[in-house]
Amino acid sequence: MSIDYLKRILTAKVYDVADETPLDAADILSTRLSNRVLLKREDMQPVFSFKLRGAYNRMARLSAGQLARGVIAASAGNHAQGVALAARRLGCRAVIVMPVTTPQVKIDAVRALGGEVLLTGESYSDAAVAATAQQERDGLTFVHPFDDPDVIAGQGTIGMEIMRQHQGPLHAIFVPIGGGGLAAGVAAYVKQVRPEVRVIGVQTIDSDTMARSIRAGRRVELHDVGLFSDGTAVKKVGEETFRLCRALLDDIVVVDTDAICAAIKDVFQDTRSILEPAGALSVAGLKAWVEREKLHDETLVAVASGANMNFDRLRFVSERAEIGERREAVFAVTIPEERGSFRRFCETVGPRNVTEFNYRIADPTQAHVFVGIQTSRPGEAAQIAAGFEAAGFRTLDLTDDELGKLHLRHMVGGNSTLARNELLYSFEFPERPGALMRFLSSMSPNWNISLFHYRNHGADYGRILVGIQVPAGEKKQFREFLATLGYPHRDESQHPAYRLFLGAHAS
Repeated sequence: MSIDYLKRILTAKVYDVADETPLDAADILSTRLSNRVLLKREDMQPVFSFKLRGAYNRMARLSAGQLARGVIAASAGNHAQGVALAARRLGCRAVIVMPVTTPQVKIDAVRALGGEVLLTGESYSDAAVAATAQQERDGLTFVHPFDDPDVIAGQGTIGMEIMRQHQGPLHAIFVPIGGGGLAAGVAAYVKQVRPEVRVIGVQTIDSDTMARSIRAGRRVELHDVGLFSDGTAVKKVGEETFRLCRALLDDIVVVDTDAICAAIKDVFQDTRSILEPAGALSVAGLKAWVEREKLHDETLVAVASGANMNFDRLRFVSERAEIGERREAVFAVTIPEERGSFRRFCETVGPRNVTEFNYRIADPTQAHVFVGIQTSRPGEAAQIAAGFEAAGFRTLDLTDDELGKLHLRHMVGGNSTLARNELLYSFEFPERPGALMRFLSSMSPNWNISLFHYRNHGADYGRILVGIQVPAGEKKQFREFLATLGYPHRDESQHPAYRLFLGAHAS
């Protein structure tokens, strides 16, 4: 190497502001994967991210004149917080250019640390162009988030700590990659002191510029990048980080959004901490590597790189985590629009736990049901679909269908001219496996179900919305039926939103 990264890492000035973070065992995940999984807890840094290390190491080496003029940085958030905190510690001005897609929690954190925030563009690369222009106008020093030897060396102290904290056998270290500074720094240290330890980068399937660049043998610029993992949303990696990663990384694993959501849940179950998407990226990659390599009884480290999560993203993460872990399969199932078909459908589902059930009458001869079912092993979705088909129900497996998972599951319904004499009721029942199927089985076959919505939200009680077609002359019998049903219920037939969006045009 032309640059002595081992020396730079050993002499890096990071501990004025950064902590030596723990290397914690993830016991639950370890048991499930049959490997020992350790988490390098960079989410526990003062700014909840590793980025403080590289930013401070770079800025602590600036001259007095450079500090007096101030610094500027482009960042999707975590580097920005590191620069802002370092600037406050060093007593200098910090201007941070951030993409407009940056989570509000990161923008607020930068401002709270005294940074001047400018929002522009949709990715780091867009912000970097604007930052370069302002740097030239104001005479500021640009603090690069990844493509700088001092920044790389600062991040490399993570590798140094891992080697010191775990001196026994180690199969691999998994590191998230955006621009490549963290992966380059960790690999630069680890490969010099323990070359047998694999260093494996992890990228998202829609922001895999490093993986593409290494395959091509040159830096590849992406036209667009995915923004869910905003901390790694980089269109083009750095020259120095590309050189180091190409030379030192053993592999790069690419994962999708669902896998990241599942990894966030995995870390929460072990630590009760919530990582941001980029922070859980290495865990998702570790899991993919274990599955791909059929690995058993090895020690693996994942760098949990950050925890600057926007609270409003948690609903999406929760929704997608089960699919990402292959613990939920979703289907569109067509069943005959006739008495007894729901019961036969329930018998086909059997003892499996239903996580979602959406239906709206739309055709006089057949019913289209959107159903989610809890699974316990890979390949079970195909087995369930085959079971539906064998029972005579035409089935579409939507488990890996982005449109179905993101949009269509929430759009089953609408006004229906077929929903005559419809009464709308909400029900509650104790949430336990099989409870939904028992509820459906208890419904009288004398009245047709014309609308059904249920989603398991992990609460003690399940909540169901049901439309039932009851002729005017049978309402007394229906009320008697409700009394014997034994479930708390409420008549929602006059609810204004129901009448506006779901009520039948004719009744």
